[in-house]
Amino acid sequence: MSLKKRLPILMLLDSAIVLCAVFAGYFILNPYMNVYTHPMLWVSSLTLLISYHIFAFRYRLYQKAWEYASVGELTAIIKAVTFAAVITAVVQFIAIHNVYWRVLTITWMIHILLIGSSRFSWRVYRDRFMASKVQKKRTLIIGAGSAGTMVAHQLLKSKDADLEPVAFIDDDPNKWKLEIYGVPVVGMVSEIPWAVKQYDIDHIVIAIPSLKRTEMQRIYEECAKTKAKTKVLPMLEDLITGKVSVNQIRDVQVEDLLGREPIELDMSMISEKLTGKTVLVTGAGGSIGSEICRQVAQFSPKKLLLLGHGENSIYTIDMELRNKYDNDIEIVPLIADVQDRVRIFDIMNEYKPDVVYHAAAHKHVPLMEYNPTEAVKNNIFGTRNVAEAADTFGVKSFVMISTDKAVNPPNVMGATKRFAEMIIQNLAKESKTNFVAVRFGNVLGSRGSVIPLFKKQIQAGGPVTVTHPDMTRYFMTIPEASRLVIQAGALARGGEVFVLDMGEPVKIVDLAKNLITLSGFSIDEIGIKFTGKRPGEKLYEELLNENEVQKKSIYPKIHVGKASPMNKEDLYHVIDSLLNKDSQELKEILIKIANTKFSEGVPLVSQ
Repeated sequence: MSLKKRLPILMLLDSAIVLCAVFAGYFILNPYMNVYTHPMLWVSSLTLLISYHIFAFRYRLYQKAWEYASVGELTAIIKAVTFAAVITAVVQFIAIHNVYWRVLTITWMIHILLIGSSRFSWRVYRDRFMASKVQKKRTLIIGAGSAGTMVAHQLLKSKDADLEPVAFIDDDPNKWKLEIYGVPVVGMVSEIPWAVKQYDIDHIVIAIPSLKRTEMQRIYEECAKTKAKTKVLPMLEDLITGKVSVNQIRDVQVEDLLGREPIELDMSMISEKLTGKTVLVTGAGGSIGSEICRQVAQFSPKKLLLLGHGENSIYTIDMELRNKYDNDIEIVPLIADVQDRVRIFDIMNEYKPDVVYHAAAHKHVPLMEYNPTEAVKNNIFGTRNVAEAADTFGVKSFVMISTDKAVNPPNVMGATKRFAEMIIQNLAKESKTNFVAVRFGNVLGSRGSVIPLFKKQIQAGGPVTVTHPDMTRYFMTIPEASRLVIQAGALARGGEVFVLDMGEPVKIVDLAKNLITLSGFSIDEIGIKFTGKRPGEKLYEELLNENEVQKKSIYPKIHVGKASPMNKEDLYHVIDSLLNKDSQELKEILIKIANTKFSEGVPLVSQ
């Protein structure tokens, strides 16, 4: 009903309530008094009626959606009625130098009772008789804290929500057997399978936004023992700020189970390096490169240069950043190939960036086994072009994205990345530019990673293909990898190889099982097929070999390696001869040299 239609109805109803409250107050105290001829009664009634309507408009009682009435609406009613009673008392005192306090008190109580009842009865009627005909799914909420209670409250009052909270789970024993909005707290996390069976649960909602990754894994392991669909609440700050609603509860994703706690950045150190500076990102359209651009943009650089070979990908990140930062940052999209030495030098000369993040690379291991020459041209010569241009034009900081596959590499991709590391290590010894590399493992959800492949296979009905039952990999999220790169650039003193403490490696077969169950299927329904190792693959990845390990971290979760590179003259002699080799000989040279432990050169860590 529109406001124009319901306003006169509510005003007429409230007028009747006011008069009823006044007459009832007088009658209760003196049932034998002739209330109809008492002059003060009529004066009081008229005063209370007028003043109430004034305060009702003041506190917007006629504009409220009473089907959603709660404590705030009740407070507004109390204020309006109380101030109306005070005005009436003032009028009585002026008229007869006396105030009928007992009558006004009883009138005030009856007035609040009737007004409140008239409003809240609409909410009760709506909840009971006008509820949505949507088939509700019985829901177990994990977490009876502020987020969990918010979820329960929103789901209970939303007529469109298809989830009906019937029980809470919480590890806090002080909450057990309590009821929140009529929903009981029935036990602890280890009792999730029992609760699902006992309360006939269809859905589970994990409503603890501040949950640590290890705790998320523990909870999901219990949820996975049931057939209930498991979902997770968005970040609490997103709910509070209105970015998302509670109805946007999402499925649990593998990133929730495999990621670690986010790296806390040294904001002041990074701001000093980036704010007001010109920053160049190569490979800016890729998974890592585009996220680096997003992270850098938060620090308000003067100019952000987006360099990439793919027109569509650069257009996409360019439009995204312009929509958000166009008035604050000068964003320059640059279509260029890092293999084009002249073009790269021209760009460095024209824009003279202060910081370069070099993320352009070929990274697909089996694909590079078939195309070793392209891997050399892009990963080695491309890095050399960008790095030497940075050195020539006085870039202050150069950060190269490397990989755990550069450690003892049996494949072309890893070997070319180790060559790229050695290029910047040698440049670091003679340049004023701080050259560093950053190694990390597989990135969840990046292009060419295993997770999108597994998801497609699951959607197609399976089976999920895993190369070997013992295959393990380190994993990290795209934002985590990008934050590491940003922090490494701020920590750089020249020549370091920064490595993230990535925790324990994950078995690929376990990852496949998690994705299958997260997608709502059983492992038997989809199936897992072992296909054998692909060309160039290792069963186990390493972030540092035994000669590179430096136990003490220089920043929480960030370590520095200490391997020495091949000396520059020999390295460049080998590089210049690579493109004259056939594919098989090229592979052999790359892998042999990348696995050699050199005694010459200087340690990676500046002393």
